[in-house]
Amino acid sequence: MSIKLLVAAAAAVCVFSVGMAQSPERGQGGGRGQGQGASQAGTPFPGGRMNADGSLLPAPVSSALFTQEAYTQYEILAPGTEQFAITYMLESTRAGATTITNATRPGSEGTDVSVFDPRTGQPVTFTYGEQPNGEHAIVATLPAPIPEGGIGRVLIYKTYKDARTYQVHGDDLVWVRSLAGYRLGVLLPKGYAFTSANIAAQMSTTADGRLKLSFASPSGGSNNLTIHAHKTSAIMAPRAYTDMFADDIKTLYTLEAPETGKIDVEQTYSDTRKGATATIDALGYMALTDLKIIDLDTARTLAPRKNGTVTSVTLGVPITNDKQSAHLRVTGVIADGSYKMGNGELVFSRTLKGLRNTVVLPAGWDVTAVSQSATIGRTRDGKAFVALVNLNSENSYRVTIRARK
Repeated sequence: MSIKLLVAAAAAVCVFSVGMAQSPERGQGGGRGQGQGASQAGTPFPGGRMNADGSLLPAPVSSALFTQEAYTQYEILAPGTEQFAITYMLESTRAGATTITNATRPGSEGTDVSVFDPRTGQPVTFTYGEQPNGEHAIVATLPAPIPEGGIGRVLIYKTYKDARTYQVHGDDLVWVRSLAGYRLGVLLPKGYAFTSANIAAQMSTTADGRLKLSFASPSGGSNNLTIHAHKTSAIMAPRAYTDMFADDIKTLYTLEAPETGKIDVEQTYSDTRKGATATIDALGYMALTDLKIIDLDTARTLAPRKNGTVTSVTLGVPITNDKQSAHLRVTGVIADGSYKMGNGELVFSRTLKGLRNTVVLPAGWDVTAVSQSATIGRTRDGKAFVALVNLNSENSYRVTIRARK
């Protein structure tokens, strides 16, 4: 699936964390991640919260089926400006809402703001100013109220100036920021190379010769990122690899009663491929029955059309520019033998595709084994689930989940 939600950076790819001994004179700033939630009890530290005596406060039971819901790209601008440009796709599911709000982080001065409708690629009306709580925020007017069962979204471009985040020490630069649990990309200024980066990431070279890190937190938490970079005379050659974390595809597998062998599938994604139609790639690796395709911008059902082995839908608005995308949800049922019972054990075993996949078990079953790294949680109605984030550049991997009553 060619889904490049915001930026497809041509790249030479490896997943890595680069590092060198840090000089004590290189200072570090601090900051809160974009979109932080309500304040919690206890003293925060990287990785959790603790009591005054140093003991850890327990986190609540995990209930979010998916994390990494937004992709944010940071382009570090020229040294000395203390500025970085941000590209951010903001979404809301609040039915009936006519506006969507994005707050500016305290201490970051926001300029060069523009907001677009991803469905049409056209600008939308917005205001940027101080809110009643004293913070500054972008308030964008949606092209239409968010429909029931749909998702409202806007594509935001803005530039922050923050001396705490972006520092220069001679010919070296330091960029430090606490980034909330999103899918993320960070680009260096042209002519700079990484000295160290403390988060494991995909590294790439863009078409204009800038180095880029792309990453996500597999557990959905904040990423406390510190980058040290230095000037270089090396010429960075671009490569035709794609930022794997810009892909917003997520697939939910809900297991029906084990004796049925049936799995309810819900896949949500954005497609930026140019044209008046969108190919439903999921049907190339899932034999879905009861197929339904929804345009999430309007909550309207789209009629699938099959031509040979390819199934597609006609879009309400053809995609003609790089700010556009179709936001689709595909649902259906599979019963292909990948889910079955054996010796009193529930077994789910299949090849999964895309960055994010979550499997929800039937009521009363407990997970006993997972072949790939994953987080375990409970839905609000008490069902166990397994949430997987694929951090490898390969787009498919085999997953086996076992459970017992």
